[in-house]
Amino acid sequence: MTTPQGTGPAQGPDDEGVEVEWTVGPDPDGPGPEDAGSGQLSEDDEALESALRAGLTEFELSEEDLALVETGELAEDEDDDAASRPVVAVVGRPNVGKSSLVNRILGRREAVVEDVPGVTRDRVAYDAEWAGRRFTVVDTGGWDVDATGIHLRVAEQAEVAVELADAVLFVVDATVGATDTDEQVVRLLRRSGRPVVLVANKVDDQRMESDAAALWSLGLGQPWPVSALHGRGSGDALDALLDVLPSTSAVAGAYPRGGPRRVALVGRPNVGKSSLLNKLAGSERVVVDNVAGTTRDPVDELIELGGKVWRFVDTAGIRRRVHQTRGADFYASLRTQAALEKAEVAVVLIDVSEPIAEQDIRVVQQVVDAGRALVVAYNKWDVLDEERQYYLEREIERELVQITWAPRVNISATTGRHVQKLVPALETALASWDRRIPTARLNAFLGEVAAAHPHPVRGGKQPRILFATQADTRPPKFVLFASGFVEAGYRRFLERRLREEFGFEGSPIEISVRVREKRSRR
Repeated sequence: MTTPQGTGPAQGPDDEGVEVEWTVGPDPDGPGPEDAGSGQLSEDDEALESALRAGLTEFELSEEDLALVETGELAEDEDDDAASRPVVAVVGRPNVGKSSLVNRILGRREAVVEDVPGVTRDRVAYDAEWAGRRFTVVDTGGWDVDATGIHLRVAEQAEVAVELADAVLFVVDATVGATDTDEQVVRLLRRSGRPVVLVANKVDDQRMESDAAALWSLGLGQPWPVSALHGRGSGDALDALLDVLPSTSAVAGAYPRGGPRRVALVGRPNVGKSSLLNKLAGSERVVVDNVAGTTRDPVDELIELGGKVWRFVDTAGIRRRVHQTRGADFYASLRTQAALEKAEVAVVLIDVSEPIAEQDIRVVQQVVDAGRALVVAYNKWDVLDEERQYYLEREIERELVQITWAPRVNISATTGRHVQKLVPALETALASWDRRIPTARLNAFLGEVAAAHPHPVRGGKQPRILFATQADTRPPKFVLFASGFVEAGYRRFLERRLREEFGFEGSPIEISVRVREKRSRR
């Protein structure tokens, strides 16, 4: 029985609502992140904990229960540092099968694939392994030399990917043959000085290998016939790649892994996630266009803010429910969810120039359901007038009452207004996400709360809390052992009191109750 994460605040066991003021960072009058859960334990607290533990012997407890009572285990998150791995850029014209080849190399459907040119628009890094060697493979948008508009920016991203690579997989559609664009790309690759492995894709059977042989004319050496869709010949091409790939990267740091705290930028399409990432990075790192859905893949970027390095991930806009999407949008939704799972804290962007929509609420709930720390950034604040601000505040009170605990920052991604305030908000949320409360202090506090506001009597019985422990962090998870069923309203009341006492600003809280009966006397 887990309490609904992010439920609204309660005045007491009867669940009467109260007003909660939005702040960035901790309440100056309340416990701060640095002291919450770390106060001195009194002898009375420790004696109470010992007495409660002893009292549990009268109840039926499983081995798992006993282990939980004795020790609360932290889940360790071990990140593999892959900053020194060699980098391989996969480039080529639009719709030649680059993302399909990336998925074949990875052995799983990771890159977004659809039979439409221009699905991939940014350069996206993945960890790969072949024949015992690990490397980073970078998928890129289609490289069209004569591109204009958004396609020009996609081509620029591909060119940057080559500059930040140790080797290049140049993918050509063997069924079409070498085009004028392919030949111009070859000249650009030669100027880069990077070793190039030529992949002749879409060679699905032996009869088509003559099409691949015709690509010797490009002057890049042997064309390796491959069917990225079926896997035919991909192993030979990867063997050829390993022959020219250095053991360590000469561009170390271009796509580093691990270390910095991971921040996912999420929101419905066209709320300004990519614009914010570019503003934070100080460069046009991500393709930005006023067309909704420009970003299709999660894009990583290391950014220095507030004296420390953060890993920001721009994600595809979360549209309607996943089962209502199709094609590239469907897989983009899955990639966004995967990026959220890998993140530690999410910044949910909301466009203040439009009414808060059901999609915004769904995005927030997706973050809470994933158990990630949460910061809400209200974007496009520079275009807000007084009338719209009045209605916006009413919308926030009505629609987002379930996340009054989340830090709020009002920003403008295009002008950079107040984006620096994201740092204290992120630090506050992550500190809460990592917070652990000593068991003795937790039980002493809950004992005081239960004495002042006992659980309502139901059916002639009054459940009581026997023992409590924080079983985990990231997010904080509390387990209560009780003598009877604890109602959802009372659990929401306990959640609110835990937040008042220990902070937990910016982090969801999970409370589960284990009902245990007394041992039968024989």
